[in-house]
Amino acid sequence: MPNNALVTGVAGFIGSHLAERLVADGWNVRGVDSFTDYYPRTVKEGNLAKLRTESRFEFIEGDLNLVDLTKLLNGVEVVFHQAAQAGVRASWGQNFSAYLESNVAATQRLLEAAKGLPLRKFVFASSSSVYGDSDDLPLREESPLQPISPYGVTKLACEKLCYLYYRNFGVPVISLRYFTVYGPRQRPDMAFHRFIRWISAGHEVTVYGDGEQTRDFTYVADAVEATLLAAKSDLVGEVLNIGGGSQVTVGHVIQRIGEIVGREPRIVHEAPQHGDVRHTWADTTRAREMLGFRPKVDLEAGLRAQIAWQADNSPIGGAEWPL
Repeated sequence: MPNNALVTGVAGFIGSHLAERLVADGWNVRGVDSFTDYYPRTVKEGNLAKLRTESRFEFIEGDLNLVDLTKLLNGVEVVFHQAAQAGVRASWGQNFSAYLESNVAATQRLLEAAKGLPLRKFVFASSSSVYGDSDDLPLREESPLQPISPYGVTKLACEKLCYLYYRNFGVPVISLRYFTVYGPRQRPDMAFHRFIRWISAGHEVTVYGDGEQTRDFTYVADAVEATLLAAKSDLVGEVLNIGGGSQVTVGHVIQRIGEIVGREPRIVHEAPQHGDVRHTWADTTRAREMLGFRPKVDLEAGLRAQIAWQADNSPIGGAEWPL
């Protein structure tokens, strides 16, 4: 019998890739998405295009704070909770209420509905943002958790909610802290997408800070693989780092994109943004030992794949999102 999964945020970047992989592996997938206006709906509809042709895929449009969760979870064996209001820089000020509703409240409501159900696993998509601007590198799951953005605060709150529903009600949760996921379908507001769009168009490249800040970049297929390994594992109540092993400077990435597309980047430096961290670097020992996770796609191959995808999807990735 096939496995039955719920993927929240299924029209998003990681969610759509995950759902496609599940369907390809023989799962029945129910996907839900509310099409928040953080970026154009047409981008998300493009993400769903292939899935909508699959007989094993069922789509429900709705807000997790409003939909009938009993119906949504009916027959589901594994929950992949990818839905969230994304974006570190946009999470300040009056926008924070949207992050509370879409991240914290929606996660609590979903966990509440999940308690008592015969779920095999509830996989929560967390973020390296929970660590904040730490010098304790590489970041281990036991490293101090001091997020420096409202977004990071909501992700940490969701992790804590997952754990308390595990401890008190036995919900079989596992939280995955993704480190800077990139690849085809990356959100238009994310750094790689913007850098590729700007350099390809001969536009100036805005860099917040000196460009020497580093990130641990994770290719989307590797993030999906780790997520599936977590769902199939016997682990519950755990938190794991998911990184790609490509910790490089932002400046290096920009130069490499320029070399691949054949244009010299014209970089303009601006002040660092509130909530941005200086360095990230994941210690993935626990994911390797507990899940057998090892990233397979290096930065060069991943960059080329994303550049090729954006070249083929310029109306989605460019014209509908300002330079």
